[in-house]
Amino acid sequence: MIKKCLTIAGSDCSGGAGIQADLKTFSAHGVYGASVITSVVAENTSRVISVHNVPVKEIEAQIDAVFEDIEIDSVKIGMLPTVEIIKAVAAKLKQYKPKFVVFDPIMFATSGDALTENNARSAFIYQLFPLCDLITPNIVEAEEFLGGYIEDIPNMEEAGRILNEYGAKAVLVKGGELEEEEDSFDVLFDGENYTTFTAKRIDSPNTHGTGCTLSSAIAANIALGKPLVEAVQAAKDYVTAAIENSYTVGKGHSPVHHFYKLWS
Repeated sequence: MIKKCLTIAGSDCSGGAGIQADLKTFSAHGVYGASVITSVVAENTSRVISVHNVPVKEIEAQIDAVFEDIEIDSVKIGMLPTVEIIKAVAAKLKQYKPKFVVFDPIMFATSGDALTENNARSAFIYQLFPLCDLITPNIVEAEEFLGGYIEDIPNMEEAGRILNEYGAKAVLVKGGELEEEEDSFDVLFDGENYTTFTAKRIDSPNTHGTGCTLSSAIAANIALGKPLVEAVQAAKDYVTAAIENSYTVGKGHSPVHHFYKLWS
């Protein structure tokens, strides 16, 4: 029987991030993808033009529509732009109790534009983190939560431990922003053990939607039955190859190639 994943995230009209990236990633992994749109973002590879948040009642109705009909194997959460939306999604997670939840705490677009209210930090920590099996902040996002600077792998390990204490069962701190490093390092803390993932750093501007793609790839691999460390490694391998095989579609940061295995 086919595995089924749900993404709860914003929509990227340029097709490289958000809901669009998640559904492409699910399909590339051979799992069925359902979606709940939290915000309609007018963005492209260079900038965010406008953000229109979906009314909370419609977000709740979308979640109800999916869960009352489809047995979901894992959930990926992305852009939750307001405190009201964060609380509503958290309430629905408590109601439906999905098997696995991975949360990519998106605060900024690749272009640097803010995508979340300034006062959302506490809502993320107290409302959502305790409901998540894994959160996947990058360096900038982890610094926002912790109020400090992360400069090396020991700092990343400490950030993972603290964010785990905030309630998330496991934390993957993504180290792509440590540009002085020759390789790219991510650190996973599962509440007991640290695992460091190393990948070659690819000199490419085509990184639009990498965070969305990684988290949805983890969700897909979890749905397919992989244990957490193996799911993260498989997702990282997928994203690395998707960047390596990417192509230019815009004037800024183009997206990764989600279907590099299928296209010649």
